[in-house]
Amino acid sequence: MTFSSEITTSGHTKVSVIIPARDEEEHIAKCLDAVLAQKYPAKMMEIMVIDDHSTDSTARLVQEYIDRRKQEHPRIRLLHLADYLPPRSALNSYKKKAIETAVSHAEGDFIITTDADCVMTSHWVETLVGFYENRNLKFIAAPVSFHKENDFFKIFQSLDFLSMQGITGATTCLKCGTMCNGANLAYEKQAFEDVGGYQGVDCIASGDDMLLMYKMYKAFPDGIGFLKHPHAIVKTLPAENLRAFLQQRIRWASKSDKYEDKRITAVLAFVYLWNIQLIALLIAGFFLPVLWLLALGVLLYKTMIELVFLLPVARFFKKSRLLWLFFPAQFLHVPYIVIAGWLGKFGDYEWKGRKVK
Repeated sequence: MTFSSEITTSGHTKVSVIIPARDEEEHIAKCLDAVLAQKYPAKMMEIMVIDDHSTDSTARLVQEYIDRRKQEHPRIRLLHLADYLPPRSALNSYKKKAIETAVSHAEGDFIITTDADCVMTSHWVETLVGFYENRNLKFIAAPVSFHKENDFFKIFQSLDFLSMQGITGATTCLKCGTMCNGANLAYEKQAFEDVGGYQGVDCIASGDDMLLMYKMYKAFPDGIGFLKHPHAIVKTLPAENLRAFLQQRIRWASKSDKYEDKRITAVLAFVYLWNIQLIALLIAGFFLPVLWLLALGVLLYKTMIELVFLLPVARFFKKSRLLWLFFPAQFLHVPYIVIAGWLGKFGDYEWKGRKVK
């Protein structure tokens, strides 16, 4: 579902922008600058940062930011998740709890979530609200892109992420309701409450985005949309190193078997087995070298199919210049899929200083 015409919004929808933050002292000010620069009427938009037990200066910096800008933008609020949790609470997903807490205190009827390391255009909120008002939707997935890709490793991440964004748009249009990214989501507060928020999936560390989307899809199958519009793009940063990248992807993979719709699990299993097959052919080639030719053929076939799919996605995000590295990136993509998929199912990972099983 797309929205490429002129943006029209009444400006009467009350919006709450929620930003969960943990240890984001390097990025939170830029994120707040971008959110405060929105063209949407300030009196109809509140901004809520909920600090998730940060161990750095995030909370202090947000409070100082609020004090400095409160005359200009009085509708900025800082919540502390610690104020709403019993002492020594044992949770597997603090981020879900942070978002759920913020939603319960939100004054807006329309919730928009992003991450504390994100930036966006000044038309972001009005574009989302216009799409919501014109299409009468309950849940909106919107595009996310990496930026500042200044080396091969970051370009590789950006290409991989572009593929995910293409799948997000395609599955939403096909009414599968399976893919989205928490850095750029919007939904009715009432719809969130109607599906019970994260109840039933709050024991899963990851999935504050896709698992919520699937709950919404089950409750409102015709109320899900994907907003394909350049003004709706949110930009975030790729991981700085291999360890951080793998930890992120393992976290994402950890929810792959948690969907009730087993068609999703079947597709993910097919993709995983396809990549396992390539690894197996490469290893077997040491004993029967002709299998290396077969592996190369399979890899070229995989690359061409994915490249055809990716071309329009890259054009939309203005990332076509990166595609010349798509084939060499396959030599990283295949092993990473296998490793992240395995550890997502059987291993544990660290996220924001917390070890999660």
